[in-house]
Amino acid sequence: MLRMAAKSWLTHQAALMLLLMSWMESALCSGFAVDPPADIVISDPGHLGYLRITWSLPTSLINKTECPKLYHLEYFDTYSDRWSAVRTPRRTYSAQFDLTKDVRVRVYTLLNGPCTNGTLTKSTNYTELVQKPPSTGAAGTAVQDFICVYHNMKNFECTWRRSPKMPASSQHSLYFWHKELEKTEECPNYLISSGVRSGCNFTGTYLPDFTDINFCVNGSSPKGPLEPAFISLQIQDHVKPEPTEKLYLQTGPDRKLELHWDPPVGRVPDHCLEWQMEQDGKIVSEILAEQTRTLPLTYDRKRSCFRVRSRLNKYCAEKSIWSEWSRPTCHPATSSSPHESH
Repeated sequence: MLRMAAKSWLTHQAALMLLLMSWMESALCSGFAVDPPADIVISDPGHLGYLRITWSLPTSLINKTECPKLYHLEYFDTYSDRWSAVRTPRRTYSAQFDLTKDVRVRVYTLLNGPCTNGTLTKSTNYTELVQKPPSTGAAGTAVQDFICVYHNMKNFECTWRRSPKMPASSQHSLYFWHKELEKTEECPNYLISSGVRSGCNFTGTYLPDFTDINFCVNGSSPKGPLEPAFISLQIQDHVKPEPTEKLYLQTGPDRKLELHWDPPVGRVPDHCLEWQMEQDGKIVSEILAEQTRTLPLTYDRKRSCFRVRSRLNKYCAEKSIWSEWSRPTCHPATSSSPHESH
């Protein structure tokens, strides 16, 4: 009996030991031993903020060739003021940053396959790199109110305002880059105001839509370099359509006033436009998808005047700029009283 009890106890202990070893192996292979990448490096190829991020495989996984590896990259998007994330099997990634602000990057390792019993496992820790911006240019001398407008999808133009701290004898330069260019290029046609550069006109210069275009406005003065400004945008988000040339009014049945208008002439597709209507100086409609509107017709002989304007809808651009208002069209067409006016 004692021998049987001892044997049973030993068997029980062996089973517990096997379970413990199995649990430890499972724990190590299911995530607790996955190390983050090493040696993050951020390099600048001279593309005005489009930086290349690289990292190394953790030494503990160099010989784990049978286990597929992914990397979870997080970087702080200074243009949208939020963290962005991407997963990639490669150990390199490029992203856009504002070079006047901190570049913040962190990377995790994700392991799969036999090393993790087929479970995708993420490293508990991450490797992080925060790269401070270089101290270039006199503080407070960067351009202000940098605004770009894509006029009717034909002429693209950017303007800016000089900083009050900018020395009077200084001059700005604008450079731009996108992925279809091998290197940065300078503004093809500067706008001049009071003898100094105040903008850039890109007429005749190819700029792709739905592609990030990076701009840098810097400058020099007798006191040294000016503080640079970096901007990244997509041109379809800065379209300003031409105003509508003609608004038509006619009376319909059931005491209705029917309004319709033509889309602006140019390259902006009709299906991309949405509309807003104004009556006697007040906006009277929600956003309109069609180029028509029906209103109740009153017989108090009061004259009403209407205008419309357009912008790109959310299906064609993330944001847009309202066109100027059309010329007013009134009903009745002529005033019934000599004292009434537009």
